[in-house]
Amino acid sequence: MSETLRLFDQTGAYLRGHFRLTSGLHSPEYLQCAKVLQYPGHAARLGAELGAAILALAGPAPVPTVVAPAMGGLIIGHEVARAAGARFIFTERDGEGRMTLRRGFAVEPGERVVIVEDVITTGGSTREVCELLRSMGAEVAAAGSIIDRSGGGADIGAPRAALATLTVTAWQPDVCPLCAAGQPVVKPGSRPTA
Repeated sequence: MSETLRLFDQTGAYLRGHFRLTSGLHSPEYLQCAKVLQYPGHAARLGAELGAAILALAGPAPVPTVVAPAMGGLIIGHEVARAAGARFIFTERDGEGRMTLRRGFAVEPGERVVIVEDVITTGGSTREVCELLRSMGAEVAAAGSIIDRSGGGADIGAPRAALATLTVTAWQPDVCPLCAAGQPVVKPGSRPTA
């Protein structure tokens, strides 16, 4: 077990049971990053490690801005920016569910940015942020997450790093063996299911 996953176990953030993911899929495992990141020392350490990995992918040119999708990417994105000496901004979903920059945040055409997320499963949120930033003329140099649940398979449209990579079983609800066994499903996290 990697040091990152050991930290998730120690803080009770590596959950086992029956979970409905944001994608709508069901899984016997869930990683609740907020339970690790509630400890500033852990957040700082993970931010420094993830920042080093992402900046190595981004290459030698400066990266002045770190961008994260709210909600999950806020704390880790801030810590990566702190470690990198960069500014930190975040995206949010508008009333129609589209990713957008609000609160006066902006990027300049040609500005190099990296995207930070807590967990990637399908890569959908990170990909949306990537597309938004590119539509504004930014150069997405790299991306990263604390946890990659896709087994390395998620395509977000940019080179990416993760501190721990897992291949976690997930099922459509109609073929979920945990549902068939009558085990109640729990919806953790901050976003409603699809």
